[in-house]
Amino acid sequence: FHRLHTLSKPTLARVHGAAFAGGVGLIAACDIAIASQEAEFCLSEVKVGMAAASIVPYLLRAMGERATRRYVLSAEVFSAAEAYRIGLVHELALPPALDEMVDTILTRLIKGGPAAQATAKRLISSFSGRPLNAAAVEETVRQYTRLRVSAEARSEEHTSELQSPMYLV
Repeated sequence: FHRLHTLSKPTLARVHGAAFAGGVGLIAACDIAIASQEAEFCLSEVKVGMAAASIVPYLLRAMGERATRRYVLSAEVFSAAEAYRIGLVHELALPPALDEMVDTILTRLIKGGPAAQATAKRLISSFSGRPLNAAAVEETVRQYTRLRVSAEARSEEHTSELQSPMYLV
């Protein structure tokens, strides 16, 4: 779970069918999760005398403390709509449209610079729950400056994205 969560490349979970126990942990450890509206979820460990210990940190980040408490303690099955509502999944799709939605997001991810994505993931993890102070601001400026002068940022592929009207102010 930790390796998946800290992988330098973006990760995407495609969920169709039943995701129980560690399967929910894998979804929570990914950066992005897309589910079929027919998917079902369950943190069933307590039914067999276990606790979801190895996945709790990822569940907390994805679902928040209240939802994690409910579903880890109750072991109830919940729907894709509920998984969306509590933040475990980002998008829901009708089963025939699931692959198209996943492909759309993958196409967007592929356009990103690998070094920039790796840095973004590290910064998100580093700053999650951390107060915004002078040291934090200094670190973000340092990371931005390092990336801005990199070959990746100066490549024609990525500079053309900055020329779009969306970035003009």
